[in-house]
Amino acid sequence: MKRTLGTQLRHLIEQLDGAVQQSYDEVGLDYRARYTPVMRVLIERGVASVGEVAQAAGISQPAATQTIALMVATGIASTEFAEDDGRRRVVRLTEKGRAMVPRLQRRWRATACAADSLDRELSVPLGQILEEALAALDRLPYGERIRRAAEEPADRPGRGSRRRRGPAEPSGG
Repeated sequence: MKRTLGTQLRHLIEQLDGAVQQSYDEVGLDYRARYTPVMRVLIERGVASVGEVAQAAGISQPAATQTIALMVATGIASTEFAEDDGRRRVVRLTEKGRAMVPRLQRRWRATACAADSLDRELSVPLGQILEEALAALDRLPYGERIRRAAEEPADRPGRGSRRRRGPAEPSGG
C-alpha cells in the first residue's frame, strides 16, 4: 500500500528528530530539538520578548511560548519583566543554557553535515523541496486545495494523474 503524504512526512520527521535527539542524548545534553529555533535567537540576541523570539525563529507565538516554558522548566532559560516595560516579559538563557552553547553548536554542525550528506543522495535537496512546498502553500493553503478537490466532479478527465513540474514551471494555482 502506498503511504500518504501525511504518513510520509510524519515518518520523515520521526527519522530526523529521533536521530537528532539521540545525538544530544549521546553527549549528555538535557536538550530537545524543538528548543533550537528559540536557542539560536537567544544566542544571537541575548534577550528577547516572546513575540520577538517567535518572529525571529519563524515559529508561531503559541509555539514559542510553549517551548520557552519547557526551557524554563529545565533551567536553560529564564523569563522576567522587561526593564523598560513592566508589562512585557523577556526571555534569556541561564548560566546552564549558556554553558550548553559550545556543545550544541558542535551538534548543530554535525547535523548540518548529515543533512548535506542526505541531500547528496537525493535528486533535489530536501530543503529546496520543503521551501517550494511552503511557498506553494502560502500561495494556496492546503485546506483550500482540499476544498477545491472535493468540489471537482469524480469523472473529471485526468483526475489522479500527476505530472511533475520542473522548477521553472508555474504551479497552476
